[in-house]
Formats: sequence, structure tokens, C-alpha cells
Amino acid sequence: MIAVRDKRDRAAFGALFDFFAPRLKGFIMRSGASSHRAEEIVQDVMLTVWRKAGMFDPHRAQVSAWVYQIARNRQIDVARKESRPMPEELREDPGAEPDASQILGLEQETELLKQALARLTAEQRDMIEKAYMGDMSHQEISTQTGLPLGTIKSRIRLGLERLRHELKDLNS
Repeated sequence: MIAVRDKRDRAAFGALFDFFAPRLKGFIMRSGASSHRAEEIVQDVMLTVWRKAGMFDPHRAQVSAWVYQIARNRQIDVARKESRPMPEELREDPGAEPDASQILGLEQETELLKQALARLTAEQRDMIEKAYMGDMSHQEISTQTGLPLGTIKSRIRLGLERLRHELKDLNS
């Protein structure tokens, strides 16, 4: 893991992958996931290990504990996404193509959202971007930034409240 972290050593990562992938798959399948779903999660976990190798600190955790924590967090994220109901307005008719007015409306809404995001404090905007555009959990943001979890949650909540206020007339 140190070679992956410090040197981006692909051979060392290959050895990590070969060691952890089958164990992670079994771990994930024991919690009720299908073989296919477990393989997807393992791929995602190992990609995260590669991308976030710089965050690994051998003084804080063993490699196995760190990798299994990433896997556990990813499983929770997947379970949450699967159990979220799809809002009616987001459901699409599979055969429906958007017309020009829908495309223009979406472009205008996107521009208004960009403007509203730009008016947030830098701290709020950064937390919202990491959570919603970077698809990071609050804990991952805390680990990456070194900020307390409560601070992360407060900045996101305050930023979302401000966005909600700024964009309240959008669907009127």
C-alpha cells in the first residue's frame, strides 16, 4: 500500500487487487448482494483505493481495515441509492425525447443554479460540490479536508438552505 501511495506503483496495486478483490467480494455477498453487484462494488472500492491512496496513513489504520472501511461505506452508499424512491418529476418515459422548450428550460435552470452556487460562501460551495457533484459521503469529505463531521454537515445544510431560498421561484 505504501508503494501505491508514494510511487503510484501499478504492480503493487495489482498485488493489492489480487489479494483483496476475492475477499471483498465474499464479504459483500455475505451481506446479501448478488455476485454481479458485489463485483461492481469491488471494482468501485479498488478504484477508490487507487485514487485515494494518498490518504492512507499506516499510523491510523492497517491496510485491511482501511480497505474494508471503504467497502463498507460503498455498500451503504449503494444501499441508500437503491432504496431512495424516484421522484415523479424525474421519472422518464423511456421513449420520450425532450423537445426544444424542455432543453432550453433545463439550460436556463442550470445557469440559475450555477449563479446561485457562485453566491454561496466558498466553504459552503466546496462542501456541496464534494457531496453532490463529487458523490462523496460526509465522512469522506471530513477525511479529505480534515474538518469535523459536524462542520461539514452544517456547511452543507446552510448552503442548501440558501440555494433553496435563491431558487424558490424556479418551479413557480
